[in-house]
Formats: sequence, structure tokens, C-alpha cells
Amino acid sequence: MTDSQITTLKNGLRLVTLSLPQVESMTVMVGVGAGSRYETRAISGLSHFWEHMAFKGTPKRPTSLAISSAIDAVGGEFNAFTDKEFTGYWIRIGARHQELAFDILADMLTSSLLKTEEIEREKGVIIEEINMYEDTPMLQVSDVFGRLLYGDNAMGWSTAGEKATVKRIQRRDFLAYIDRLYFPENMTVVVAGKIDTGEVKKLAARYFGSLQKHGHKITKPIKITQAAARLKLAGKKTEQAHFYLGLPAYDLGDQRRWAEAMLATILGGNMSSRLFIKIRERRGLAYYVHCSPEFYTDSGFLAAAAGVRLEKIEEAIKVTLGEFSDLASKKVTDQELIKAKEFNKGRLILAMEDSRSVATRAATQLILEGKIRGVKETLAEIDKVSAEEVQVVAKDIFRPEKLNLAIIGPYQDQEKFKKLLRLG
Repeated sequence: MTDSQITTLKNGLRLVTLSLPQVESMTVMVGVGAGSRYETRAISGLSHFWEHMAFKGTPKRPTSLAISSAIDAVGGEFNAFTDKEFTGYWIRIGARHQELAFDILADMLTSSLLKTEEIEREKGVIIEEINMYEDTPMLQVSDVFGRLLYGDNAMGWSTAGEKATVKRIQRRDFLAYIDRLYFPENMTVVVAGKIDTGEVKKLAARYFGSLQKHGHKITKPIKITQAAARLKLAGKKTEQAHFYLGLPAYDLGDQRRWAEAMLATILGGNMSSRLFIKIRERRGLAYYVHCSPEFYTDSGFLAAAAGVRLEKIEEAIKVTLGEFSDLASKKVTDQELIKAKEFNKGRLILAMEDSRSVATRAATQLILEGKIRGVKETLAEIDKVSAEEVQVVAKDIFRPEKLNLAIIGPYQDQEKFKKLLRLG
């Protein structure tokens, strides 16, 4: 893979090209600095809702069927995703059909019909999506944790929104949201795969050069404030208990994020990690158990999660807390750190062989960090992490007063969980 090339169009839109000469396909992605953190309570869920509506028709392709048929007719793949601070729309297609990808994405994002009847119909789809999450504790527990960690603000709300707010959203809300956030300087077009850079630049100018809106993006800081451990018990009749145990950590711009990433890998990043071996393999308490970091522009966290036998949840939480303490009090071995580094480097290398992963990585970095970090630079950052740094980071993160425990299960007594967190 060649390094990324960034070209800024006359209207301020940034075009990123990344050549993968070994493939015959390409991904065209439009990334936007939009997401649920830019919502108010009244329009909670709108970012995700608009992602759905973008596929519902334009004057040129008046129905969702017309859009999907055009892509299906050439064997392409397409989708979109919404997060707290980023929204992405992508088409992966044979390289000889590249103009179709540009045409459809630009059409969807600049000429959506937003028919009232389609909006009302899609409300039902999104409400069923919310119902699905609510009926799936393994997924829902992350939302419970997010609300506990951040509180009652846009970073703590579910990206999908709530049923009541989704029902109230109207056409004018979409138009105002698009006008505020979908403007050239808050967007990027990334093309990764088998590309002719000169031709791609012409297509980008042709299909996205007319974007002239001036948005009104205002980013209000949303940080995690916490002075004591916190617990949220969501009582629900289940056959398995699900918990998220996490703590505030570092943001995207913090150099300590690399050591935190290694720490999370050692804890629960793969099938040979500490939590996987101790909770699943040695005790048989869980099917899934993992640990991962989340990095946002002005905050972040590290969290472990598992689905465990109902009667063994306290044991699983104790094991997790024990590993937190162990990592803060003792340096990891050289062998363990080397394995974590090689795991992360290997996963990055594998991802760089897929054009969609390449495009997503570049788009999110450019939008959220203002630059694209090359693969070699990332590998170097991983290599620089020392066992001493991992321990320093563990000591800083794993403090009892910073613990947050979210649980979904058939429990009513909070006291036993409070005691685990030294709350009682």
C-alpha cells in the first residue's frame, strides 16, 4: 500500500487516495464529522436516523430499491455506520465501476428526497432496531455502561436514540442537521484500492465539487467527571448475566493511548489474554469475555465485558478486578508485551489488505485527528511501548474511585456489587 495522498478541492472538501495495486476492487467512502455527540435531547438518534434516510431515494433514483439495484447490478457492497463523532458511507465495487460509486454516494448525500412517508415508515424500522438491542443484553449493556460513565449528555446517550425521540423527529430536523454538519470542510472522500489517482480527482471534483454549504459545527467539551466508584444494575430476567467494568482513560490525542492499547490487549484483546484464560478457559464462567479501549476527541475509556453464569457473576468481577490490580502493581513480562505488540501489528497489517478497512481508518483519522497516520508510523508507536509505560498507565487508570460497573441480569440486591467496588 502506498502512503495516502490528500487533495483539497476548491470547496474545501478533502480527497484521500490510497493505492492497493494488488486488488481489482476499490472502496469509496464519504466520512463526516457528525454523530450522536452533536445531538440535543430533542433529536437524540437523529444522526443514526439520517444514515438510514440517505438510502431512501433521490430525484435520480427515487426509491431505496433503485439505489440498491444499481449497486447490486455490478456486484457491489454498500452500507453506512454512525458513531459518537463520525459517520461513514461506503461502496465497495469493482474498479471499473468507480464512477458509479461516486455518483451514488454524492447523489444520496446531496439530493435525498426525505419524503415524509418514508420518514414515518423508517421510524418503525429504527424502533425495531432499538427493540432488538433491548432484547439482546450482550449489546444493551454497553449502552447502560455509557450512560453510567458519561451521565445524562450526548456522549452518554445511545446512538440509536430512544423510541420517544425517534417518533418525534420530522423532516425539518433532518434538513437543519444536514445544513449544520454536512459541509465540505467537515467531510472527506476516501478512495482505497485499485485506482488511477488522476481519474479519481476528476470524479471527486465532478460529483462533490458543488458542495458549497457553510456549516455551523460547534463542539462543546464533554468530559468524564468522577470522584467515586459507580454502579448501575439494570434488573432483567435473563439466563446469563452481562457486565461492563470500565474506567475513564485517554483521548485520541494522548500519547499514552498506545500503552493503553497494549494494556487492553494483554487483559482481554484475544483468546490468549489474561481474562479470556482465567474467566473462560480455567473457570468456565463465560462464553464471551473481552477488554477494549475507546478513544474520542476529548475523552476515552477502557472496559472489560463478559456474559457469565448467573450465580458466578461476583467471581468473574473479582477476577477482573484482580487483574486490574495485578497490572498496576507488577510489570508485564517481556514475553507478554511482545505478544501484545505483535498481535496489534499483525491485525493492522491484515486490515490493510482490505480496501474498506483502509478507507475507514484514513477517514476517521483525518476527520477526528486532522491527519492520517501511516502504517509504518503506527507500527513504530506500538514498538516504542515499554513494560514500564504499561504499568504506569495501569496505575493511572485502575483506581478504585474511577470504577464503573454496569450489569444486566435478574438481580435486585445491589449491596453485594457495591461491596466489590468498595462502595458499601
